[in-house]
Amino acid sequence: MPIVLIVIVVLVVIVCITCIKIVPQAETMVIERLGSYLTTWGNGLHFKLPFIDRVRAKVSLKEQVADFPPQPVITKDNVTMSIDSVIFYKVMDPRLYCYGVENPIMAIENLTATTLRNIIGDLDLDTTLVSRDTINAQMRAILDEATDAWGIKVNRVEVKNITPPAAIREAMEKQMKAEREKREAVLLAEGQKQSAITVAEGEKQAQILAAEAKKQMIILAAEAEKERQIREAEGEAEAIRNVQQATADGIRAVREAGADSAVLTLQSFDALKVVANGKATKLIIPSDMQALAGMAASLKEIVTDYKDNEYEPVEK
Repeated sequence: MPIVLIVIVVLVVIVCITCIKIVPQAETMVIERLGSYLTTWGNGLHFKLPFIDRVRAKVSLKEQVADFPPQPVITKDNVTMSIDSVIFYKVMDPRLYCYGVENPIMAIENLTATTLRNIIGDLDLDTTLVSRDTINAQMRAILDEATDAWGIKVNRVEVKNITPPAAIREAMEKQMKAEREKREAVLLAEGQKQSAITVAEGEKQAQILAAEAKKQMIILAAEAEKERQIREAEGEAEAIRNVQQATADGIRAVREAGADSAVLTLQSFDALKVVANGKATKLIIPSDMQALAGMAASLKEIVTDYKDNEYEPVEK
């Protein structure tokens, strides 16, 4: 009897332990009682009835990623290509996720392939290659609406690769190469054009600067010549003023000395001596000294007139 009781107690403890369930964060458990849906447990500690309740499924509430293999599709212009896609989804209703469809991931994969064929069938090759965003948006809208009955929300759909046939890829590569060579030629021509414009502008600027320099040189030379002429004219005027001033000073000295006829006569003889010492071959001298006296008298009158009227030097 003690052994039986010990076995029974151990079995009861084991059963009780198995009835205790701890649900982690971001997970749920779908519970069935006698084969029917009972409830959904969130995170925390839970207890179930032994032999009556059972855990139907553990469902993650985190966003999940389903990467599907490439699918063959045909475009509007009858070009067959392969397209692979990625689906980002999240379980919103664990009950519908468990009971809405037998295999949710396979169902989403088949639905994705069908939707992709329908969308690409309305587009030609060129439009397909440049319409990734449009394809992604249309697929997300269609899949999100279709998976509502399965308790799934499709957050994002991404088309990873679009692979055309080898012949078309080769033709596209040749076209891209031709476009690159065309852009290179255009850029080279633009560069040569810009270089020619820059050189022409440089030559023009150099000619302008040379002309300006020549103009300044001519202006400076003219101003220098003008300054020289002004200085020469001022020098000549100064010399004339000096001569006139000397003459005036001499006359004033004679006047102040009170020169009479005899002195003027002696001055005349001195002037004749100076004339005789010159290089002239002919001399015209008055025939008598009376004429010299007349000249002295004339000089005296000049001195007298100067006394009456002050002589003013002429300024230029």
